[in-house]
Amino acid sequence: MRSPLFDRVAIIGLGLIGSSLCHVMRRENLASEVAGSARSAATLKTAERLKLCDRLYADPAEAAANADLVILCSPVGTYGALAGKIAPALKPGAIVSDVGSVKSTVIRDVGPHIPEGVHFIPGHPIAGTEHSGPEAGFAELFDGRWAILTPLPDSDAPALEQLKSFWERCGSPVEIMTPEHHDLVLAITSHLPHLIAYNIVGTASDLETVTEKEVMKFSAGGFRDFTRIASSDPTMWRDVFLNNKDAVLEMLGRFTEDLTELQRAIRWGDGDKLFDKFSQTRAVRRGIIEAGQETADPDFGRKHGTQRESAKKSA
Repeated sequence: MRSPLFDRVAIIGLGLIGSSLCHVMRRENLASEVAGSARSAATLKTAERLKLCDRLYADPAEAAANADLVILCSPVGTYGALAGKIAPALKPGAIVSDVGSVKSTVIRDVGPHIPEGVHFIPGHPIAGTEHSGPEAGFAELFDGRWAILTPLPDSDAPALEQLKSFWERCGSPVEIMTPEHHDLVLAITSHLPHLIAYNIVGTASDLETVTEKEVMKFSAGGFRDFTRIASSDPTMWRDVFLNNKDAVLEMLGRFTEDLTELQRAIRWGDGDKLFDKFSQTRAVRRGIIEAGQETADPDFGRKHGTQRESAKKSA
């Protein structure tokens, strides 16, 4: 078995991502000791039952004390307050990172609390499911899923390399980019799709001429996909939209313009315009399959190569 990368890792927040990190760190022997912290007593009790961590604390500062790596895994709106709480406990040379879907505001909220000599390197694993809570976690969540790191201009190179190695051993290839670019990329690939899903499912539930029973009974695959996305953790996604509003509003504006163009094509019977647009988007789907990113299942739902070939034929 490979040697641990860290003596002590502190996971602050034990939901889907935090609990999955606990599982994968055990699988890959990434830490000699894993400390966990959660605000809810019920979450701590569940984490204890699941044996997620070696030590559990209600106080995040106690979990962060003497840790070589601290990862914030709670909703991004909590990061500023958490950073203020753990700052006095952070030891020199420690790495502080996070898993938030927004990076610019995380740097704004967390950065001022980080003491001299502590390395702050924001991160974001592009992994998840619609489920939440400590029982939702599993070690395979990160296998083959990208992790993005957004180091600051003065980030310590050895610390960055160590954090990169951490995510690679979790199963994630790592991409380095600026916080601003990350927020734009995620606004279109993740945040806007979630906003659309929440909205379309809300529209369906508000229809007076179609009953809720009919919506459930006759849901086609497209609507089922929307409901899966729209069942994601509302606290987390509220914080994402409030903390990445500029990028989301920019992408929402572009989406609205394109939607108006499609609306006009339908109104005037412009079949060529519709066919061209649908052909273009079908090519994007094929590209996602080629990149191996077509499902959220562990190992992308595949046990061997034949499933990918079947997915190509059905796309």
